[in-house]
Amino acid sequence: MESQQIRQILMRELPVIMQQDPEVRRFILELSRQYFADRVETENRFDRILEEMRREREENSRKWEEQNRKWEEQNRRWEANQQELRAMREEQNRKWEANQQELRAMREEQNRKWEEQNRKWEANQQELRAMREEQNRKWEEQNRRWEEQNRKWEEQNRKWEANQQELRAMREEQNRKWEENQKTIRQMLDEIHALNRKHDTTIGALGARWGLYTEQSFRNALRSILEESFGVRVINVVEYDDAGEVFGRPDQVELDLVIKDSVFIICEISSSMSKADMYTFERKARFYEKRHDRKADRLMVISPMVSPQAQVVAQKLGIEVYTHAEATAPIFGKG
Repeated sequence: MESQQIRQILMRELPVIMQQDPEVRRFILELSRQYFADRVETENRFDRILEEMRREREENSRKWEEQNRKWEEQNRRWEANQQELRAMREEQNRKWEANQQELRAMREEQNRKWEEQNRKWEANQQELRAMREEQNRKWEEQNRRWEEQNRKWEEQNRKWEANQQELRAMREEQNRKWEENQKTIRQMLDEIHALNRKHDTTIGALGARWGLYTEQSFRNALRSILEESFGVRVINVVEYDDAGEVFGRPDQVELDLVIKDSVFIICEISSSMSKADMYTFERKARFYEKRHDRKADRLMVISPMVSPQAQVVAQKLGIEVYTHAEATAPIFGKG
């Protein structure tokens, strides 16, 4: 028997056999499941696809692209399945019309779901486009602000560099003046040493009765030499200590100040200096610095009679001591 005859017999007898024989019907249905799914399985499959799409929409753009690829593959498979179904429908006879109507109803429902899904997809795409446009606007605004900030930084750097150059020039000029001041101070100290040695015998011979007069005379002579010969200002200041920081009670505080350009020296000129006097001078100097918010470059004591204990205190407090003629160099404190 030829295959064409067998085919005709099957086409003629198979529908009757399927209606009469449940086992054959189940066999045919199981065989057809290889090509298309039943309604429940199809609906379950699309429910799973919709749930998977809902989860994947919450992920980033990379997963959206992967989802698109899956949808294209699904569409391709669906189209292949539809082509196969159409080929089978062309081969079926009148009795398969009822089944075809059911399939058409299924397709209509599926198309409705697809249209609904496409509508949601389009709405989501529009939302994504709006988000991208807003993000691009924000990026452009941020870039504009960065460019403006960079321009300001460049301008600030240019001003900073100009300021640094000016500061370097000022420091060089300040260093030059400092060297000149140091030279002047050394000359001044040499004059003080000479003056100290010259008057050492006389100062040593004076008693306590003439101590104050000697201090004033030496102070006047020092002021005259420094101001007239070296352009240095020597100022005797008297401050009133209301809080009693120096002497433990309110009292007047007297100091001698030597000023040359930016050099500031606080001096104590006395006929004699004890350990307590040295501590008192240091408190007087710190009192003046605190009140006038200005730090002295040097603290200096000029006295023909400085006790050894006072010299130890001066070294500890960073006070320079110029004393009797036997001392050929000043005693410098450690600071």
